[in-house]
Amino acid sequence: MHKNKPIVDHAPRIRNARFRFYEELNDHLPEAFKKKAFAHNFKGNPSVKDTIQALGIPHGEVDLILVNGEPVGFDYNLQGGEEIAVYPVFESLDISPLMRLRKEPLRQVKFIVDVNLGKLALKLRLLGFDTVFRNDLVDDEIIRIAQTEHRIILTRDRGILKQNAVSHGLFVRNDNPKKQLTEVISRLQLQNLFRPFSRCSACNGKLEAANRSEIEDEINADTIRFFNEFWRCKSCSKIYWKGSHYDRIEHWIDELRSI
Repeated sequence: MHKNKPIVDHAPRIRNARFRFYEELNDHLPEAFKKKAFAHNFKGNPSVKDTIQALGIPHGEVDLILVNGEPVGFDYNLQGGEEIAVYPVFESLDISPLMRLRKEPLRQVKFIVDVNLGKLALKLRLLGFDTVFRNDLVDDEIIRIAQTEHRIILTRDRGILKQNAVSHGLFVRNDNPKKQLTEVISRLQLQNLFRPFSRCSACNGKLEAANRSEIEDEINADTIRFFNEFWRCKSCSKIYWKGSHYDRIEHWIDELRSI
């Protein structure tokens, strides 16, 4: 008489951990999970990075993860039963006593802007921010430039920010260029970093003062007659002066500083 063999269940055991996402990270979550702790079931021991991205959060927007109150890196493997708090990028706040998920914040703020944010790029250049934009850049090129030149990626495409190579990125929520600019300024706290009229809005090159005698053959006589100060782009040679729109732009910049 044969005895029944014990049944061995090789299926991975289902575990769970409780997650809580903070501030703008909630924009990526379903309504039921926004601004509250919730349980997430998983099998095996996935990394916290993979789990966060599976929940819809681009890792490029995450700057701090606490597991049971202790900071961990993206490579932490879930065990089950953890309380996990996930915080967004703190570009202008010093949380160095805790473990950040990047080497250091980008104190020298430079951007690369996705192809669908051209108007935002122009406005950032007007404020003096070093901003790369080309309407023919593909995702891989954007990521490569961001890596090599230490730039923050601004995009409306969550997929870019989920790429492993991305360290600094911001998903722009608004689709209106004016609101996009105020969103970026507010979230990255850029109000004290404006250097208006220091970059070419057309090509991102630096502007330098130009003598009237050097440029009088390149612009019309009326402009030479009524204006004394001129600037030339060091990259594309475009000439700038304080035209009729100057006061309006200065008022606009003052309003942005008060955000």
